[in-house]
Amino acid sequence: MQDRLASWVCDLSLVHELTERLARTTALDDTLHEVLRAGATLVGARRGMVALEPADGLGPERTVGLGLGHADLGTIETVPVPRTSASDTGVPGDASGSGARDGSGARDDCAARDESGARDDCAARDGSEARDGSGAEDAWQARDADGERVHADLLHEPGLDRRHREVAVQLGLGASYALRLTAQSHGRLGTAVWFYDEPAEPDDRQRRLMGLYLRFAAEHTARVLDLRRARDTTAALAAELLPERLPRVPGVRAAVRHRTSPRGGGDWYDALPLPEGALGLAVGGVTGRGPGAVAAMGRLRASLRAYAVMEGEDPVAVLSDLELLMRLTEPARSATALFAYVEAAAGNGGPRPAGGPGGRKLILAGAGHCPPLVVGDRRCEYVETSLSAPLNMLSCWEAPSVELYARPGETLVLYTDGLLHRTGESADRALARLHAAAQSAPRPARDDPDRLVDHILHAVLPDGLDRSEGVEDVVLLAVRFD
Repeated sequence: MQDRLASWVCDLSLVHELTERLARTTALDDTLHEVLRAGATLVGARRGMVALEPADGLGPERTVGLGLGHADLGTIETVPVPRTSASDTGVPGDASGSGARDGSGARDDCAARDESGARDDCAARDGSEARDGSGAEDAWQARDADGERVHADLLHEPGLDRRHREVAVQLGLGASYALRLTAQSHGRLGTAVWFYDEPAEPDDRQRRLMGLYLRFAAEHTARVLDLRRARDTTAALAAELLPERLPRVPGVRAAVRHRTSPRGGGDWYDALPLPEGALGLAVGGVTGRGPGAVAAMGRLRASLRAYAVMEGEDPVAVLSDLELLMRLTEPARSATALFAYVEAAAGNGGPRPAGGPGGRKLILAGAGHCPPLVVGDRRCEYVETSLSAPLNMLSCWEAPSVELYARPGETLVLYTDGLLHRTGESADRALARLHAAAQSAPRPARDDPDRLVDHILHAVLPDGLDRSEGVEDVVLLAVRFD
């Protein structure tokens, strides 16, 4: 009795440790990988895969492997896939996401139950069919009502499809053990499969531990899935509110990188053609996080576009109108913004500067925003935009504009403060890092705005700090004048 109690305590401690590790995961891919690693520990397998196919059809659908490369997963996908009827899944009309994949890649069409809990006709087998000539239980039969499926010997099972055997031989699979992932709130999420190198199957203890672990794992996966869907929805909404593509203007090439935080931020950018061949450039960000900030960002960006078309030659007037609009419609929010009016190049409808330094004339105005950076062969310097408060912070916003002449071959770099915040350093050190990154850009990168924004982004935010899961939104817009 003491030995048995000690064994139970050891088993529960193992399951507790594995569930704690799983509970610390917040990204969907990390969760699926942790489920595979924990399951491999519990059943004594070396390789495995999870086919995530939520029964509600809202996605995302993906296949994650443990000890299997992309080519191996693709090979498993070539196994014939039987379909289940719609009534078996509880999802009317669903046939693609209802069947769980078994160890050889085929979907488990015999372990499904309908909504009333009645046993699937496929699971009812005659006793003579459930056992082979040696008296061993047929591995094709679902072991229990939870969708368990065992292939104890993939190479010698009676009735195994020829393609199944070919895949097993090619990948060196001796046996497989598959379980459905089912959550109370979402129904079927997919199937997890673990592969043995030799003929084998988990014993009763391993099955019991897997059942305990997988019940928690399925519910945690459902919660992470909901979080992923919410983040994807917010990111898609923010992307739809921003320009689908940058405009093509003669003598101008532009590139942009936008990273949205999981909580949904309010940073935006814009580039729009204006009358007489001019170009308007804008970056900014509203306070707050979540869908409300994203919606406010969309409203402000749309308003700024209208003001830019009407009076873009005067960036101060554009921002003043925007500030007045915020005061009337967004009294609880503030925003930073920078607007640049780029005159048409000489010969393309633009005036030739009389006695000026040459190049294309830009007029800029900022409202509490980071200073833009000019990058070229002869200079790499910040534009001294006048310091001013963000919009809707003071009783009356006003700031003078700044004129700049961009020579041919120079690039104007606009960005939001999220780029600086993600460095984790003070503003001065972050600005110095940005300046050093732009100054050290090689000649091919300076000649190509796409390569320049990538170089700056990776130099300022190394070690994956530029990934989309960062806390702050990031906008980096580079406009090169030829």
